[in-house]
Amino acid sequence: MRRACGRACATILSSCCGRAKDGGQSHRGHHRHPERQDDGKGGPRGWDAAKRLKGRKRHVAVDTQGRLLGVVVQAADIQDADGLWDLLKRVRPLYPWLRIVFADSIYNRLSALLACFLFGLTLVIVRRVAGSRGFVVQPRRWVVERSLGWLGRWRRLSKDYEELPEVSEAMVTLAMIRLMLHRLVHPNRRRLPAP
Repeated sequence: MRRACGRACATILSSCCGRAKDGGQSHRGHHRHPERQDDGKGGPRGWDAAKRLKGRKRHVAVDTQGRLLGVVVQAADIQDADGLWDLLKRVRPLYPWLRIVFADSIYNRLSALLACFLFGLTLVIVRRVAGSRGFVVQPRRWVVERSLGWLGRWRRLSKDYEELPEVSEAMVTLAMIRLMLHRLVHPNRRRLPAP
């Protein structure tokens, strides 16, 4: 299947990065101390009711080998299909050879279809096999899940430590640059040592 589309394919998925359901700090003060007030410096954050997460979402586009093509970090209250427009706006000019986009079933919305149509891309929704129960590896989704696993080993990306989404996007890019440089220097070693 990889040879059929060659380099002209991308897989897109969103992952969440943020705090737990309570949204509080990891260390609470004394009950007599006042709560911290938001001064607005933390950048945009939101609440995703479906995933029960407060924080941000990373929309990641990778090629068929799992290499990063683009990343967009947005508040969690923005729907995944709506975030696809911003991601394609960054990825499409950089990679004019891109023709097909494989995406999760959450991107099966009118806004995602419209974004792909306007950028001249074909949107292919990867679905679960009918009648399957439990964990099943999906045909194209494992590529981006593996890339997110590689990024999850980077300590600064395990949680949302950054104040601005631009800094978080830069950290994702730096983590993937480190991974690619390690593969160039050590082509026989598959596992990257911890940073």
